[in-house]
Amino acid sequence: MKNILVTGCNGQLGSELRELTQQDNGGMTFFFTDIEQLDITDKEAVNRYVNEHEIDCIVNCAAFTAVDLAESKADFCRVLNEEAPAILARAVAGRGGSMIQISTDYVFDGTAHIPYREEDAVCPVSVYGKTKLGGERAVAEACPESVVIRTAWLYSSYGKNFVKTMLRLGQEKPELGVVADQVGTPTYARDLARTILVILSKGLVPGVYHYSNEGAASWYDFTKAIHRLGGVTGCHVKPLHTEEYPTPAERPHYSILDKTKIKETYGVEIPYWEDALAECIQILDK
Repeated sequence: MKNILVTGCNGQLGSELRELTQQDNGGMTFFFTDIEQLDITDKEAVNRYVNEHEIDCIVNCAAFTAVDLAESKADFCRVLNEEAPAILARAVAGRGGSMIQISTDYVFDGTAHIPYREEDAVCPVSVYGKTKLGGERAVAEACPESVVIRTAWLYSSYGKNFVKTMLRLGQEKPELGVVADQVGTPTYARDLARTILVILSKGLVPGVYHYSNEGAASWYDFTKAIHRLGGVTGCHVKPLHTEEYPTPAERPHYSILDKTKIKETYGVEIPYWEDALAECIQILDK
């Protein structure tokens, strides 16, 4: 029986993993921690936890994900997104174990026009993207048996996210302006969690993988679908250009990910983004 440590368990992805494993743990024992249970920036604490609980694999869902705030908190962002994953990777590798590191589409600059493959050149344009890329490289170097999963536009019925914000603003405001010239794919965290559990049960094939839901949308398209599926009728959504909505961190204009590798390696089927959104909103409506 494998012992799996999931860090960042109070976030969107960690919460989904906890719920799914409560339904079916696949014969594995899961340990869920957040900052209260384990400080992943503390090398001694991590080593002690990994050894005491005989951890075979770490799924690192913890990260500094406030993209704009990262521009002014670069040092803290680096500690959480680069140094902490390295600490985790070294600790589990010391036991001959493995690790799954969650990364992001922000490692790309968004200048492509066809979906990004895993081997495409990386070129992050934000502090967040640079530190997440640093985390990818640190994990790969410290733990040979590691998988990096880059994902994008994550949302869930848990935590704060774009879906919940747009539902709330749709009820509060008669009009909303949303960026229409940044294109990517929304990703339901529960679908990503399901795929992580498949990887754990089938066994890790080391390397970098891309995962999002299928299809493509702008933030404007995403918002229109959120309102339609969420029954928001009294709010006019207006498309904006990126320059009309300036932010401290630069966003990729195009961040659609090619998922061929993860589908072929692990035999997973990936839901269309609107179908996944409908499932999430149904849960929020309960």
